[in-house]
Amino acid sequence: MPSVSVLLAGLLLALLGVGGARADSLAAALDAAWARHPQAAALAARSDAAAARTALAAAPTAGAPSVAVGHLGDRLGRDDGRREWEIELAAPLWLPGQQAARQSEAAGAEAVIAASRAALRLHLAGRVRDAGWAVAAARAALDTAQQREASARALEAGVLRRHAAGELARIDANLAQGERLAAQADVAEAATALRAAEQTWRALTGLPAPAALDEERAADAAGDGHPELVAATAAQHAAQARLRVAEASRRDAPELALRLVRERDAAGEPWGSALGVQFKLPFASAPQARLNDAAARAELAEAAATLEQARQAVTLEVERARAELDAAVRRHDAAQMRQALAADTLRLAEKAFALGEADLSTLLRLRATALDAEAERARQRVARAAAVSRLNQALGVLP
Repeated sequence: MPSVSVLLAGLLLALLGVGGARADSLAAALDAAWARHPQAAALAARSDAAAARTALAAAPTAGAPSVAVGHLGDRLGRDDGRREWEIELAAPLWLPGQQAARQSEAAGAEAVIAASRAALRLHLAGRVRDAGWAVAAARAALDTAQQREASARALEAGVLRRHAAGELARIDANLAQGERLAAQADVAEAATALRAAEQTWRALTGLPAPAALDEERAADAAGDGHPELVAATAAQHAAQARLRVAEASRRDAPELALRLVRERDAAGEPWGSALGVQFKLPFASAPQARLNDAAARAELAEAAATLEQARQAVTLEVERARAELDAAVRRHDAAQMRQALAADTLRLAEKAFALGEADLSTLLRLRATALDAEAERARQRVARAAAVSRLNQALGVLP
C-alpha cells in the first residue's frame, strides 16, 4: 500500500500540472490577473468616452448645429396663393473662455482615467503579491512537514529494527510509530492549506500556482510617482478644470442663426427672397451660476483634502513597511542561526542514541526542536520576501 504522503505528493503534483503555463514571476501573474479584471474593460470604454469629450471640446461650435424649416400659406382662408418658405440654420456659440475651459476639463478627464488605471493596477498587484507569498508559505510548510515525515519514517525503521533485536523496549517502538503518524497528519494538513492557497491564486490570475516565485528587490522610492498620489493629483486638477468651466458658463450658449425666406403674396406673382441673421443671447441666471460654482468648489475642496490624506497615508505606509522589512530581516537571520544550532545538536543526539548513550525521549525532543527551527527558518525566508514585496507595494512600485 502506498503511504499517505506519497498519495498526497502525487495529488499535489497532479494539481500543479493542470492548466497552461505558470507565472513564475509576480509581473507575469499581474498581467494575467489584469487581463481578467472586470474593471479593465470598463476603463477602456471610459477612455473612449474621454476621447469623445476631447473631440467635442475642440469643435468650432458649443454644440451641434440645427436646421429648421417652416411654411406659411393662406389655403385655410382666402387661398389667393400666398406662400412663404423659411429655412433656418442655427449653431450655438462658445462663450468667452468657455472652449479653453472645456478643453482643459476634457484633458483632465483623460488624465484621471490614465491615473485610475495605474492605481487600480497597483491595487491588483497587492492582491497578487499577497496571494503569491501565501502560496509560497503554504508550500514551505508542506515541504517541512514532508521532511518531518521522512525523518520520522527513518527513525521508526531504525527503532523497530533495534526493538526486534532486543536493544530497545516496546515503549520506544510505540513512541517512534506515534511520531510517524503525527508527521503524516501534519503532511495532510499542510497539503490542504496549500490547495486552498493555490485556489485563491488561480481565482485571481487564472493560472496554476508557480512552483516558486522570484523574490523582488527592495526599491528605494517610486520611479514615476506613487500611482495613488498621481490619481489623487489628477482628480484635483480635473476638479479645478470643472470649476473653470462653471465660471465660464454663467449663461446658456448664445446662438447664431442664418435665415433664408422665399415668399410670394399671391398666385402668379414672382417669388421674392430674403436673407437674415439672428443672434440669441440668453440671460444669465444668478442662482444657477451660484449653484454650479458652489458644487464645483465643493468638489475641488474634497479633491484637495483627498490628495493631502493620500500623501499622509502613503508616507505612513512606507514607514511601516520599512520597519516590517527590518524586523523580517532580523527574524530571518535569527532563525537561520537557531536552525544551524538545532541541526548540530540533533546530529550529536542521533550519534549518542545510535551508541546507546541517549534515550529515545531525548532524541525525539531534540528532533522536534530541530524540525521546529527548520520550519521557522522556512517561514521567515518567505516572510522576508513578502516584506520586500509589501515595501515595494507601499512605494507604489509594480512587480
